[in-house]
Amino acid sequence: MTDSTQPDARVVFLSGDLMFASRVRGAAEAAGFTFQLAGSLPDQSGIAYVIVDLSTRSGAVDGLMQRCGEVCPDARVIAYGPHVQVPRLEAAKQAGIPAVMTRGEFDRALPQLFDSGPA
Repeated sequence: MTDSTQPDARVVFLSGDLMFASRVRGAAEAAGFTFQLAGSLPDQSGIAYVIVDLSTRSGAVDGLMQRCGEVCPDARVIAYGPHVQVPRLEAAKQAGIPAVMTRGEFDRALPQLFDSGPA
C-alpha cells in the first residue's frame, strides 16, 4: 500500500452527516487515504476523491466540476443521495458529476470504493 502522505491521497467528503462520515472515513483510511470532512471543496491540492452527500450538501454541486477542474483535476467526483430525492440526483447529473448514485448504491459500493488505494 502506498503511503497516505503522498500529494494525491485525500478523500474530501462534503456532508453534514457525521454518523455516515465515520463509515466513509473508515473505508478511506483502510485503503491508505487521508480523510477530510468539509462543507465545501477546500482550496488545496492532494485531493483524489470528492464525495458529495446530496441530502445535506446538494447546493455544493453548483460549479463543483469547474472548481474541481481548477483544484483537483484528476480527482474522482461522486455524488449520492436518497433515491426519493430524484430532483437532487438529476441536478447532480446535470452539473456534470460523472458518478451519481443513490445512497443505497453508494453504501453497497463503499467497502470496495477505494480498493485501488492512493496513486
